[in-house]
Amino acid sequence: MNIKPFKAYRFNPKIVGDAGACIAPPYDVIDAAQQKALHEQNPYNIVRAIKGQKGADDTNGDNVYTRAADYLNKAIEDDALLQDASDAIYVYVQDFRIADKHYERSGVIALGGLTQFGKGVQPHEKTLEGPKADRLNLTRATACQLGQIFMLYDDPANVDRKIVAEAVKKEAVIDMTDEEGARHRLFVVDEPEVIGDFVDMMADKKTIIADGHHRYETALNYWAETQNEQAAYQMMTFVNMRNEGLVIQPTHRLLMNMSDFDVAALLDELKVEFEITKFAFGSNAEKQQAKSQMFKKMQQAGAENQNVFGLYAANDAFYTILLKKTEAMAQLCPEMSPAALKLDVNVLHKLILEKYLGICDIKLAGESHLVYIKDLGDAIDLSIEKVDRGESEGVFFVNSTRIEQVQAIAAAGEKMPQKSTFFYPKIFSGLTVRKLNIEPIQPQLTNNNLIGQECSK
Repeated sequence: MNIKPFKAYRFNPKIVGDAGACIAPPYDVIDAAQQKALHEQNPYNIVRAIKGQKGADDTNGDNVYTRAADYLNKAIEDDALLQDASDAIYVYVQDFRIADKHYERSGVIALGGLTQFGKGVQPHEKTLEGPKADRLNLTRATACQLGQIFMLYDDPANVDRKIVAEAVKKEAVIDMTDEEGARHRLFVVDEPEVIGDFVDMMADKKTIIADGHHRYETALNYWAETQNEQAAYQMMTFVNMRNEGLVIQPTHRLLMNMSDFDVAALLDELKVEFEITKFAFGSNAEKQQAKSQMFKKMQQAGAENQNVFGLYAANDAFYTILLKKTEAMAQLCPEMSPAALKLDVNVLHKLILEKYLGICDIKLAGESHLVYIKDLGDAIDLSIEKVDRGESEGVFFVNSTRIEQVQAIAAAGEKMPQKSTFFYPKIFSGLTVRKLNIEPIQPQLTNNNLIGQECSK
């Protein structure tokens, strides 16, 4: 991949105080409560650009996108966002814990040259039109790049380790711990010879988008729209696939608005292609034990490369659903590659959600029947409580997608369903900002809504 250093705009502690109080998670994981908290955390927090607060009186001339541009312009005028004096790349280190085990993931922020998919860059997940239209309008209005696209590459020589080891000897320009306990540190690397080593190493590397598919496609669209060479490069965080801190967590599926859902009928239908194991309970203590037994069986089957899911539907039992007729997927989806046919989320989406529950790609795009639950903290127990309260009909649990599966799907030129991978922790926005010398473009406001559309028969 063709990469190069750049002069980033970064939050200036002399104006903003703690620069770490000005960065934020990517827009698509910020809920209303966190959005409000980030707004209140610091008057310069980047949330004002990446996920501004909408108003009932918004117009074409005054809306969430134009206000994002106003915020960025004022931050630059105030020197709250100050541009570095020389070209640099930026080492980004994240320290975090999962189940009492410590991990450290490190990457390098630089500009990556945009290419069409298949020409050195491969996606691995499907995208939706709504988020792409939203991000394009934001880019049009601000002419800024606010967050990085998370890119994976493979380097057996581990050139990045030496760069990171030297960078962390310096003082971090950002050092903050987020609400989930993950520590984020940013270091400036402006030595020309070190930058050259990284640029040379990346020159022949192929990359896979780990996170930021919508932003990458948006960047391609913006480049095509503006025909400006500045837009031909995008801020990216490059992480070596051999990094020991590269962790993928599962994302579970919570069923919503399924008025005719009947768990007993579903399980009876699934018995043709799946082996069903029931873990019944009669008390709260037994419920916790049954849940543990379900996850233990899922982990064991997953370790043997079997397709398995968990299910809870508030009927005094947890279930594992194990695919026993593997040819069922090939018969249903003959267009899929062998790697795609073996992917858990494909089996769940095609052989269960779509075939038996009618949740097809159109309904997935409309986000009318599924809520995605990231496996962090007490998220699993909270999803079970939603089912118990009748706010959801049931929840499907999945094992983590493995990094070698991501590689295989990308190599086959295919895409996984949305939310197939959850690379934890997320790459934060606002660590570096890139302002393009391109005139702002009026956002094109639309109201896309796929909810309620029917699936084709």
